[in-house]
Amino acid sequence: MLQQTRVEYVRTYYERFLDAFPTLENLAEADLDDVLRIWEGMGYYARARNLYAAAREVVASGRLPSSCKELRLLPGIGPYISRAIASIAFKEPVAAVDGNVRRVVSRIFSHPGTPAKLVQQLADRLLNASRPGDHNQAMMELGSQVCTPKRPQCTVCPVQSYCSAWYEGTPERYPASKKKGPIPHHDVAVAVLRDVSGRIFIQQRAPKGLLGGLWELPGGKAQPGESGPATCARELHEELGVQVLVGNMIGKVNHAYSHFRITLRAYECTMIDGEPKSTAGLTTAWISPDELNKFAFPRANRHILNLLSSPVTKAP
Repeated sequence: MLQQTRVEYVRTYYERFLDAFPTLENLAEADLDDVLRIWEGMGYYARARNLYAAAREVVASGRLPSSCKELRLLPGIGPYISRAIASIAFKEPVAAVDGNVRRVVSRIFSHPGTPAKLVQQLADRLLNASRPGDHNQAMMELGSQVCTPKRPQCTVCPVQSYCSAWYEGTPERYPASKKKGPIPHHDVAVAVLRDVSGRIFIQQRAPKGLLGGLWELPGGKAQPGESGPATCARELHEELGVQVLVGNMIGKVNHAYSHFRITLRAYECTMIDGEPKSTAGLTTAWISPDELNKFAFPRANRHILNLLSSPVTKAP
């Protein structure tokens, strides 16, 4: 959970997750839909899917791997997590490098911070092999609390006398910043499609890829110059094989993902021809409004669903 996410943000989700799944066995025996629902709001849903898959593998094998090499074989466990678990839980003498540790190492050695292989080698040189777990946690905490990206607290840093960047007087130069291009933006339109009993149509995203396994309102990205209502009508015809009358806009949400941003507009829609069926073979469902909290939705969709009882505005 802490990958690319702050501790203060994670804490509530962590407690909620452990309340729902206090043991590996509980997690392994759960339905993936329930795991995603409990994870909802944390983002990076591949982490939840991988954690679930790893728990199932561990329970099936009857043992938790105790070495860095074995841990790497589990879904979603890469160099950092395997080294962190192996050193902290099993005292294996390996250095764990996350973003905070990378920054500390980069400044100590006045190193640009790439490639990862060289940073790992430098971290290995610093490792206290007799207390690897304590060493790794101390390095992470040092980067998080003292050796911060901006305005590092060099005057109270316990490794100041070993830091080349401090002697140079340029700690914020390290690690070297990456040049970032413009962040893509997409206009997205989705439909609130109801049947005669008031149930709402939803579909489940493919299990792999962005937001894999989550449920969503049908719709998609606008083409250049296309209005929201036109996007909505076209997407429902392409995705579900239905003709719809696009009505009032329910709401608009601006949302940022890690590599792009979206503006999502949701419209009340009425079917005028056909029965909705996913042309891509996705799982679909008609659910009553009081069942919405039983399904995991992306945050932008959840915001729209929370607006369903609010007054609607006219479509632009």
